[in-house]
Amino acid sequence: MSLFLFKRILTLIATLMGASVIVFLVLEILPGNAAQLLMGPDAAPEAVAALATKLGLDQPAWARYWHWVGGMLTGNLGDSYAYSSPVLELILERLALTVPLALLAMAFTTVLALLVGVTAAARHNKLGDVGLMGLTQVGIAIPNFWFAILLILVFSVQLQWFSAGGFDGWDEGIFAGLKSLLLPALSLAVVQAAILARITRSAVLEVMREDFVRTARAKGVSQRAVLWTHVLRNAMIPVVTVMGMQFSELLAGTIVVENVFYLPGLGRLIFQAISNRDLIVVRNCVMLLAAMVVIVNFVVDVLYAVIDPRIKASDI
Repeated sequence: MSLFLFKRILTLIATLMGASVIVFLVLEILPGNAAQLLMGPDAAPEAVAALATKLGLDQPAWARYWHWVGGMLTGNLGDSYAYSSPVLELILERLALTVPLALLAMAFTTVLALLVGVTAAARHNKLGDVGLMGLTQVGIAIPNFWFAILLILVFSVQLQWFSAGGFDGWDEGIFAGLKSLLLPALSLAVVQAAILARITRSAVLEVMREDFVRTARAKGVSQRAVLWTHVLRNAMIPVVTVMGMQFSELLAGTIVVENVFYLPGLGRLIFQAISNRDLIVVRNCVMLLAAMVVIVNFVVDVLYAVIDPRIKASDI
């Protein structure tokens, strides 16, 4: 297990290094000048040049890259051009909303997908299976932003059960905070749950054809116990793979949903930073999202070994 984790950690570090190079280079080739944007189109060239020097934009690209990487390793991400405050503080403040939102959406996705997928597989080719798969097809076709607007119209405008937007903050209590995130989380989860439910159904159906399932049934084990105890665990490899990718998509999807619900999260920070051409904020936020994706994939690899020890043994 130690060798397995060591190899995965080396892969994690190499992937993060590669991602940092790509993120830096992509933002470097974008047209425009942050100093010019901050000073305005009518600013004198001397003033723009002075601000560029203050911001370090006059340094070579390789020097700015190593300065940026060193700052990430020490926790010094620099100061925002537009907000004039440390980038790390901005990111940590927004993560307090975005991470709970993504986790809540992932919880909704997992619960809905497993219930629908296993139930549909247990009623294979019956009316329940056809109906549930039809609903998942509709769920896949619904855009997140459209479903978010629909939820606002129904639960905020018509029923007035929830606020149409904004975030009260965690200081008002966990219940108030979760209530503000409930509709955004549902709008993020509906498409992902539909996809994961279809994957779960296919994986469960494949495992149900195995000999050990027939043996368990021959021993008198109930169908519920066979499905949720024996079949589901052995079907979790493809399900966990998709869940890892979906969590990454949920993090990226917050950029749209947070703007629809006017939530002060990381997605809205990225949107505002792009509008202001605040490249230092954009660069660090994008790198953070990339790191989250890589770390999630690392966790998925470890879960593979926990679910099926044969994968760990064959990899070593």
